[in-house]
Amino acid sequence: MFLLRDMKRVVRTDAGEMKVVRGSHGWISDMPNIHVGFVTMDPNSLFIPQYLDSDLILFIRRGEARVGSIYKDELIEKRLNCGDVYRIPAGSTFYLVNTADGQQLHVICSIEKSDSIGWGTFQVSESQVRQILTRQKSGPIISLSNSHQSRVWTQFLEMKHYERVQCLKRMAQVHEEATEQDEEPIIWKLLNSVFGNHVSGKDEGRSSKPESYNLFDMKPDFENDYGSSVAIDQSAYSPLRQSGVGIYLVNLTAGSMMAPHLNPTATEYGIVLRGSGRIQIVFPNGTLAMNAKVNEGDVFWIPRYFPFCQIASHSGPFEFFGFTTSAGRNQPQFLVGSNSVLQSMRGPALAAAFGVSEERLERIVNAQSESTILPSGPASAEKVQVIGSFGDEMVMDF
Repeated sequence: MFLLRDMKRVVRTDAGEMKVVRGSHGWISDMPNIHVGFVTMDPNSLFIPQYLDSDLILFIRRGEARVGSIYKDELIEKRLNCGDVYRIPAGSTFYLVNTADGQQLHVICSIEKSDSIGWGTFQVSESQVRQILTRQKSGPIISLSNSHQSRVWTQFLEMKHYERVQCLKRMAQVHEEATEQDEEPIIWKLLNSVFGNHVSGKDEGRSSKPESYNLFDMKPDFENDYGSSVAIDQSAYSPLRQSGVGIYLVNLTAGSMMAPHLNPTATEYGIVLRGSGRIQIVFPNGTLAMNAKVNEGDVFWIPRYFPFCQIASHSGPFEFFGFTTSAGRNQPQFLVGSNSVLQSMRGPALAAAFGVSEERLERIVNAQSESTILPSGPASAEKVQVIGSFGDEMVMDF
């Protein structure tokens, strides 16, 4: 239920591919929804110019890239390195080039909301750009090696700055004219065919001048001997404000745990970058929702208000990255540890609720001196349910 296994290949060429994992649309009414995309591009390849009807947030997982996009009639080009986060606003024309020598480019991206997906690949045939942009028959990801198709696009990349601006602006105009005649852009039809559900798009407007932000260069928001976590919100990276999406990265040492907590403001989508571990989720009524092992490449999601924890396997570190459905500062409510909500709720009323004395409650609450990321338990603990249920009561096995 909370593991997103419906991964579809929406683009595949000799130079790369793009896969999309459909989000949790329809599971909870009116809940913000995100699809997660995975782009792989071979060395010296180009993702040919595309038009976006929705915001796209790129995370460079591996490799180096150059991204170009039109912003307020200007061509903005950025060099992106491993760990960079970059937002391309809705209504933009953009292209992506793998610039690393001999290395594949791996990009993870968020595609906002099922009703906002809309990419159109330009099939430009107007005489004024025909010499540069012939009809693309080999797919949107092409190799820039010696061939007729690659020479055309290499010529595009070698054009002077103002010439590329004019080409990209003309492409946007062609797309708008085509959209007036055909209400469904090409990629919507493609996603409809692989997912079987109708989606439609809308322009969410433009943002401030695009900039990048490196997630790996950030000082962790929290760090101890058992791991670290960092989050990017709109206060750190202002372009997220327009997208309404946050970003996070968590590293856990072998056997350690991100303490049980819940997110009061956002739904969370996660992608396992390295290692393996276990995700445990509890329904708001206290019953167990999921207890599943995850490995590199798996995608999971946790709804708002659902208590959950992530546990690294004892075989090695566990690293996961993801998106949240709020660009505001997330303030997770921890249920265990020195920073747990129980610390601020101690007293006779809480003791009575648990049916124990205040002294015993004090011992329980203070038993875990660590906060946020907790140390490893014995190896056999992986087989033990960490968040369990007994009737309608949530039980923490600590």
